[in-house]
Amino acid sequence: MRRKLFAAVMLTIVAATGLTACGSADPNVLKIGTEGVYAPFSYQGSDGKLTGYDIEVVQAVAEKLGKKVEFVMIPWDAIFAGLESKRFDLIANQVTVNDERKNKYALSQPYTFSEGVIVTRTDNNSITSLADLNGKVCAESATTTWAKVATNAGAKIEAVEGFVQAIQLLKIGRVDATVNDNLAVAEYTKKTGDTSVRIAGKTGAASLQSFAARKGDALMADVDKALDTLRADGTLAKISEKYFGTDVSK
Repeated sequence: MRRKLFAAVMLTIVAATGLTACGSADPNVLKIGTEGVYAPFSYQGSDGKLTGYDIEVVQAVAEKLGKKVEFVMIPWDAIFAGLESKRFDLIANQVTVNDERKNKYALSQPYTFSEGVIVTRTDNNSITSLADLNGKVCAESATTTWAKVATNAGAKIEAVEGFVQAIQLLKIGRVDATVNDNLAVAEYTKKTGDTSVRIAGKTGAASLQSFAARKGDALMADVDKALDTLRADGTLAKISEKYFGTDVSK
């Protein structure tokens, strides 16, 4: 909760000072929008600095482009509005590829491949598949792909700021389940050892994540070239192994 509060405070401070009123005025700086509360992809380490898989990948991309990186911490439900209003140039926060986003934004080639899972309390045996979510309540960030998956399955949505809050509501019995990325769930279980929640089922579909820029932005072509190079020289695999113990970049 402290991390969420910090993110919200930082967003307010940055907005007030006008530092993110537009994208990078300096052509040598790449401004990145990210949550900073979604481990292991984008979060604050014990030293307070942003770290995570997405953070390191986008830093490597920027290095290939010869640019410095400046991060703008922003809640997920405001992240696309921030991009559209030119507060930053690129979103690095596990943006799931779907047709709606393809039509509205410039998406990079995928750099993460995962799958969706359904998380319930360990003592709940009534949910084992998407069909079982019909009529149930799921905690989800309102504008995520996972919220749409749950809604399409007939679930009611309890809006939350992120995965950690979703788990908290699940644990106290306020919601029945949450749908999210298997990598995020695995990271939570590994770090907390929490046995009160479990993966009860899978969504049955693979999930591809990419960076997002404004539609028509020439920046994305350069980002894709950088990703090609990072995949070929083993950098993506190395970063992936660091956070997941396996290569999720392909």
